Amino acid sequence: MRIFPAVAFTLSVAMLLLFLSPMARADEWNKKTIVTFNNPVEIPGHVLPAGTYMFKLMNSNSDRDIVMIESPHGRHLDAIVLAEPAYRLHSSNHEAFQFESRNPKSPEAVKDWFYPGDLTGVQFLYPTVAQPHTSQSLQ
Repeated sequence: MRIFPAVAFTLSVAMLLLFLSPMARADEWNKKTIVTFNNPVEIPGHVLPAGTYMFKLMNSNSDRDIVMIESPHGRHLDAIVLAEPAYRLHSSNHEAFQFESRNPKSPEAVKDWFYPGDLTGVQFLYPTVAQPHTSQSLQ
């Protein structure tokens, strides 16, 4: 009779682990990262006010370089941003955002985003500013 409670407990723990494991894999797949910025930050085409955001890769098997930026619970989509692969030499146990300064009057721009433990991340693609063309006269 004592064997039934032990079996029931073991099965309950196994079911709980099976239930939680897809969520862990989902975060690994889409690289879901919750981050809080204390100051406004620039992303391509937008400035995000200071606050908490969820960054994740769009659910696509063929293109892993589209980033969705949403409210922390995914209720509001703030932006969809194109990116390209970025690389680093050493991984870390936490997410990493690298910034670059733009105009002194504008907020810092998010340059790269790396998921914990990954050597490959994404680099955000900003439009290039056209340089003025100077013409030279031929004599």
